[in-house]
Amino acid sequence: MAKAILLSSPHMSDEGYELEYIHDAFNKNWIAPLGENVNEFEKTMGTYMGWGYPVALSAGTAALHLSVILAGVKAGDKVFCQDLTFSASANPVTYVGAEPVFIDSERDTWNMDPAALERAFEIHGTPKAVVVVHLYGNPAKMDEICAICEKHNVPLIEDAAEALGSEYHGKKCGTFGKFGILSFNGNKIITTSGGGMLLCREEEDAKHALKLATQAREPFPWYQHEEIGYNYRMSNIVAGIGRGQAKVLPLRIRQKRAIFERYVKNLADLPIAFQPQPEDAASNCWLSSVLLDKDCGVTPAQLLAVLREENIEGRHLWKPMHAQPVFANAPYVTAGEESVSDDLFERGVCLPSDTKMTMEDVDRVCDVIRKVFA
Repeated sequence: MAKAILLSSPHMSDEGYELEYIHDAFNKNWIAPLGENVNEFEKTMGTYMGWGYPVALSAGTAALHLSVILAGVKAGDKVFCQDLTFSASANPVTYVGAEPVFIDSERDTWNMDPAALERAFEIHGTPKAVVVVHLYGNPAKMDEICAICEKHNVPLIEDAAEALGSEYHGKKCGTFGKFGILSFNGNKIITTSGGGMLLCREEEDAKHALKLATQAREPFPWYQHEEIGYNYRMSNIVAGIGRGQAKVLPLRIRQKRAIFERYVKNLADLPIAFQPQPEDAASNCWLSSVLLDKDCGVTPAQLLAVLREENIEGRHLWKPMHAQPVFANAPYVTAGEESVSDDLFERGVCLPSDTKMTMEDVDRVCDVIRKVFA
């Protein structure tokens, strides 16, 4: 069988930076969810992002959950959420008993449509928060979305789990909202095997997040709890991996962008369109995603089946949240009569974007794709 080409797998540094920090934690016996690696990883990411107060956590989903709590979302409240995304963006809304209202995408970036967002305010009133996502690393229209949230005085939660290193108007994605979310899951641009980070605009929110993430223990000589807490803190071992991975983040972004550019060049004459970027934005190109032309005669399922036969991993775009059985009763708002999210899902494919791929590997993927359209 031909060599496997993966969608996006963990990629440790060639220099072994991660092992140095892990060994240091073992040597000092700092294994628990505190220690030098945790503190230094937070500092490193805070410096890199250039904004906010970071709190290292066990997962990006944990960061989303805490952001919903810190935003004051309670049972019965409404939260406006991006429709075309992974379910972790919306699931924490239900953890607190609130109701997600899903907002359709626009075609310019495939992210939350500002026109649909504004319409949601008209239909459903003022929510407790808005959750926007930078899909596959591609920045959303943050100028318009931030302006709408500011006009209605609603906190913005920015899910940048897929967008570490992406920029919009020269600012890092994850630094526009009241809260920013990062993920270091195994498939992300850098990984801690599992882990995430919450970025808070206010220091007091970060302190509260840290308390909640460590079981909400009060400062007493015994264990006293006055609010519900969680076991969400990142371990010192995991943070050591993160410190090592942070050293190669600029390289990983260059590699992801080179893969994307190679696809664009090689497949320019085929009946497909790549996920477009807004002006004055720079995607980290976490995943290279394409949209098949409506009349091309090829479906995402057919293309993915051929790739699998050649030991090449791809996948469908995220299935929209409003189409998920678990959210069957949730409201869904579009800007017009058409559901853009549905159309993108029906025609979209994520191509392998693994940073261990060579340019020859990318060419091999392109050759297989060409055969499908021959």
